[in-house]
Amino acid sequence: MSTISGESLLQQLTWRYATKKFDSSKKISAADWAVIEQALVLTPSSYGLQPWKFIVVTDPALKTKLRPASWNQSQVEDCSHLVVLTAKQDITEADVDRFIARIVEVRGATVESLAGYKGYMVGDLVKGSRHAIIQEWAARQTYIALGNLMTSAALLGVDACPFEGIEPAKYDEILGLKGSGFTTISACPLGYRAADDKYASVPKVRFEAKVVVEHR
Repeated sequence: MSTISGESLLQQLTWRYATKKFDSSKKISAADWAVIEQALVLTPSSYGLQPWKFIVVTDPALKTKLRPASWNQSQVEDCSHLVVLTAKQDITEADVDRFIARIVEVRGATVESLAGYKGYMVGDLVKGSRHAIIQEWAARQTYIALGNLMTSAALLGVDACPFEGIEPAKYDEILGLKGSGFTTISACPLGYRAADDKYASVPKVRFEAKVVVEHR
C-alpha cells in the first residue's frame, strides 16, 4: 500500500534541483536532520556490507577550510549541513566478519548459519578477481547513498546539491582521513535555497521518457 501519492512524489522530485545558493540563515531542524541521517543509514548496498562512512560537517570553521577544496563553491559554507561521502579503500575478511557479527546481533542468527554467506562474500570481494577494483566497487556503492540522500531530503522539503567538483585528496587531509581506511568520494551540501537563487525557478531539463526508458 502506497504511503505517498504518485503525484506528491513527482511534485517533490520536480521541485528539487541542484541548489546553487543556500540561505545561510536557515538551518535544518534537529528532527528533520535525524530523519535524513537515518535515511542515509538505511541506504541499500551490495551484500548489505555498507562500505562507507558519512561525515556530517556543521562547524563553520571546518566548512570554511573545505571551500577552497570544493572549487570555491559557496554552497559548502552557506549550507546547513555538509555530508561528505567516503568509501572504504579495501575490504578484508575482518570487514566481512564485522558485518556477520552485526547480522547475528540484529537478527539473532548464529555465526555458523551464516558461514555460507560469509564464504560467498569473501570469495567474491576479498579473494576473488573483484578485489583488484575493490575501492572502485565501494565508491559506486556511495552513489546509491547520494541518490537516496537527495530524494529523502526532497521529500522533506530540504534542498541539496550533489558535488563531485571537489578535491578528494585535500578533503581527506582536512578531515583527517589519511590512515583511516576511508577516502572521500563526493559531497552534498543540504539546507534551504536562497530567495534569489535564479535556478530555483528555471524549468527542469530532462529527455522525454520515451528517449531514456525502453520497454521490452
